[in-house]
Formats: sequence, structure tokens, C-alpha cells
Amino acid sequence: MAALEVRALTVGYGPVRALRDVSVDVPAGRVVAVLGGNGAGKSTLLRAISRTLGFHRGAATGTVRFGGLSLDGLSPARVVAAGVVQVPEGRQVFARMTVADNLRAGSLGASGGRKEAARALGEVHELFPVLAERARQRAGLLSGGEQQMLALGRALMARPKLLLLDEPSLGLAPLMAARIADTVREINERGTSVLLVEQNAAIALRLASSAYVLEVGQVALEGSADALAASDEVRRRYLGVVDETAAEDADSAQRPVLARWSA
Repeated sequence: MAALEVRALTVGYGPVRALRDVSVDVPAGRVVAVLGGNGAGKSTLLRAISRTLGFHRGAATGTVRFGGLSLDGLSPARVVAAGVVQVPEGRQVFARMTVADNLRAGSLGASGGRKEAARALGEVHELFPVLAERARQRAGLLSGGEQQMLALGRALMARPKLLLLDEPSLGLAPLMAARIADTVREINERGTSVLLVEQNAAIALRLASSAYVLEVGQVALEGSADALAASDEVRRRYLGVVDETAAEDADSAQRPVLARWSA
């Protein structure tokens, strides 16, 4: 059963068509990745699901359903209340607010009251002990990796059933990117479904059970993460893997033949 069902989604920003007839499923309890280059429409897809397109002057047609509930026409706040929470690209923490206040902001509008918020905070601190240690520090003074932890923690304070993650490894050192990936896996193992937009295809395909490849606003490829990772096209375009034999042949053909130097 799909937790999230996107059908025939078309999105435009004025005259510019960003997505065309895109359909995506996220089964309950799974991680699904969306790959693609810059401008492919990945972030637009997440905005359409979270109903934040209006903030970017975008408009959509098609249907988006989560757990059987139509998200079409809902406000972003009601989408969060339904259990769908987005972590935007670039983290976008409240830099002048403390870490604690950033996390508190994430619980606004969540059901369950103070008791549930306290339980959520305990789970966030368990995942990210550094956020407990730096609770009174301004968020803008955290490192990039710590800000990504805070952005994830803030989203988790709303007790999401589905996380929409937009480029969580962007701008991070490899070790920190790997640590964030491990945390996403742990969040998923605790029962939260994940739709992961990620340019780092190697990380995304390791985390996901299935994946979609967007090109110029359309689904170009879809399938299991293992099948896509084994695809020559995906390996060449997104994993940086080349056919070594062909590369050697091409290199030999282009290499100039040098005359032997003699005195």
C-alpha cells in the first residue's frame, strides 16, 4: 500500500513548465529516492506535495494523496497536521533563534500537546545529542552539518509519518554526509516513510528501496534502487562510473604517437 500517491502532476511557474505528468508512489515505511540534475524538477515535486508551491508562485494540476487523504487544496499547515513534513534544501534554520527555539517551532501545530512535544524532543536529542548540548546556542553559529541535524530535528518535532527531504547532503563534507545518511536510515527504521531528493546518487540509492529519475520535468526512469544502481545509464550519468574498457580504447585512439628522441 502506498503512503503517498502522486498522479499526473503538472506544475508551472507562470509560462515555465517545471513538471509534466509526473506520477510517484512512496510505499508506507519505505525510502524512495528522486534523482536528477539541476533544473530537473526535484524540489518542485516536493513543494507540490507539501503545498508550498504558492510561496514560489507556482501552480499545479494532478492529484496528491497521502494515506487515502487528498492533499489537493490543503494549506501547508494542514499538510503538516496530516503527517507530511518537508525539510527544505539549504536547511533554512532560524539563524537568530536558539537551537531549543528552533525545535520548539517545529512542534507548533502538531497534535498531542506538551506531553507529546516532550516525547518528540527526547527522541530528537537521542538522535542528535549535539542539539541538546547546544540548546541555548544560536542556530546560525552551528556548523553546516549541525544545522542539517537541526533542520531534521525540527521536522521530527511535528511527528511526521512522511518526511520530504530536499538535498540533505548538499554542501556537507563526505563524513558528515554519511552521518546524515545513517540518521535518515534510522529515522526510517523507526517507522517514518521518506521521499528523498538527492544529487548524491550513491547515497540515495544505498538508502532507498526504489527510485525515480527526473529529466526536464518528466520521469525518465523508475524502478528498484538496485536495478537503477546497476543501470549503465544511471552509473554513467549519476554515479560517475564509466566503461573502463571503452575509455581505455578511446584514450589509446586519441593518444599521440611520439617519435623516439635520439641525440
